[in-house]
Amino acid sequence: MNVLKIAAAALVASVAFTGAAVARDQIQIAGSSTVLPYASIVAEAFGENTDFGTPVVESGGSGAGRKKLCEGVGENTIDIANSSSRISQSDIDLCATNGVKDIQEVRIGYDGIVFASDISGPEYAFTQADWHNALAAEVLKDGKLIANPYKAWNEIRADLPAQPILAFIPGTKHGTREVFNEKVIVDGCKEDGAYDAHLAAKNNDKAEAAKACMALRTDGISTDIDGDYTETLARVAANKNAIGVFGLSFYQNNTDKLRVGTMAGIVPSVETIAKGEYPVSRPLYFYVKNAHLDVIPGLQEYVEFFVSDDMAGPNGPLAAYGLVSDPELAKTQEMVKNRTPMGPLTK
Repeated sequence: MNVLKIAAAALVASVAFTGAAVARDQIQIAGSSTVLPYASIVAEAFGENTDFGTPVVESGGSGAGRKKLCEGVGENTIDIANSSSRISQSDIDLCATNGVKDIQEVRIGYDGIVFASDISGPEYAFTQADWHNALAAEVLKDGKLIANPYKAWNEIRADLPAQPILAFIPGTKHGTREVFNEKVIVDGCKEDGAYDAHLAAKNNDKAEAAKACMALRTDGISTDIDGDYTETLARVAANKNAIGVFGLSFYQNNTDKLRVGTMAGIVPSVETIAKGEYPVSRPLYFYVKNAHLDVIPGLQEYVEFFVSDDMAGPNGPLAAYGLVSDPELAKTQEMVKNRTPMGPLTK
């Protein structure tokens, strides 16, 4: 870490703000529980290696963090929103309505969504279709959509364990849920043929068909977890037949308690995600309010510090914790240096 360079930047910033009315001297961050441990590692290192205060990092979910970011501009609003899913157009519209115009989208790396059960339980080899058939309100059977009748995994596929279906999945405020819906439930719905049946029933309206795929059963087999992964872990510990949905890094830090399932024959790992082999991976982001960069001491320095090779590179502490380093990190570093606001959303 180039501490002297950072310390010099801190000195310049302190001079620049001399005499200015600054209501707070700590960066305020909120959002994703998945990004939380990475942001906390960076915040602690930033406080230790610079003359700026240690940023305050809070959780609350990706959607909630983005909503807070878009509340307006000013020292009583947050500076950064952490997010495990990409910002939505509705978020951008809310920001614009409240005067938040220039937002930086900073991709910090990649993570995977894993499916893990109690360490002493059986091994699972899943497909996305298995999860759609396990949790969907309606499934395709004998060519017709019916209310989900499945109670055990081996009823879905004979070679799955004869264990009751019980799943703890991220609640709707979490970015992980958005990715889970898209890359597991909807993809599984397409894989098992139910999507085509929904499409026909919805007059070829693709959005409505996807919405129907994402409608989950309400009989207690699928339970939303609004807290972070520690709550999911506690639920799995108390229910030995249950399977929880976790981020890869959380699982990697709890391998003494959890057994991970494969997805489409691939074991989730940093290597399989980096190679693009594991099918349920996603980029992780944070969003920066550019209007605060010259108002909140250390904000620009923190953003550059976060995406530096020393922190977010393949040999940095974030990678050691489980983050898959972004192969385009240098491009992100240049964008951050230039304070480049994000353009229109694209797929």
